[in-house]
Amino acid sequence: MPVGPLTNALAVLMGGFIGAFLGNKIPERLRIALPLTFGAASMGMGIVLIVKVHTLPAVVLALIIGSAIGELIKLEKGIEWCAKKVRGPIEKLFSSKRSADSADSADSADFMEKFVGIVVLFCASGTGIFGALNEGMTGDTSILFSKSFLDFFTAAIFATALGYIVLTVAVPQLVILCGLFFSSGLILPLVNDHLIADFSALGEIIMLVTGLRICGIKSFPVANMLPGLVIVMPIASLWALIF
Repeated sequence: MPVGPLTNALAVLMGGFIGAFLGNKIPERLRIALPLTFGAASMGMGIVLIVKVHTLPAVVLALIIGSAIGELIKLEKGIEWCAKKVRGPIEKLFSSKRSADSADSADSADFMEKFVGIVVLFCASGTGIFGALNEGMTGDTSILFSKSFLDFFTAAIFATALGYIVLTVAVPQLVILCGLFFSSGLILPLVNDHLIADFSALGEIIMLVTGLRICGIKSFPVANMLPGLVIVMPIASLWALIF
């Protein structure tokens, strides 16, 4: 049973609900400062794992090719389209002043900047991906349990600004983590520590630029970089064979 993925998704649901319910009851200074703190934490976590990269040229190549694929298929635009589609039903389900506030913010570029950022933050972090694979192979839930604490507070803080739509992020997160959990028996025997290090490094590059985006420093198209995660291991393997 995927205990870790279920716990992680539940943490996002609970944190998002509590944050959206409290809304403006949370002091404005916290609602402004804490997202910046989480952005800084995302950058710090990214830097720690990026330096463990084994085959840097392969990681850079995978990031470039993956970003090109993401731009061509307009992956980030797809996420924004889905967010706009689910916003209406969410507003009707949780009809309140807070929901109205979120609707106003949803029409702004700032809303999409933060929403896409947290989708990537929750669904594509190297910690979550490795944690799901590791639990599937060993039964060790400690990585995803630790991530759940961080995700709970992150979801709560962002929900104070974005509203109940933050709860919907738990759905793709659960699908991705459960998929990795159940496929871990097929994936992990085919990889080694070097490939995992390169995979994590690319994931954490995405986490680094997600932190920059959340902090409002630079709006990188982070969702369009995600295809790089699919191709980084094959490229790193091919690079090792050739060089």
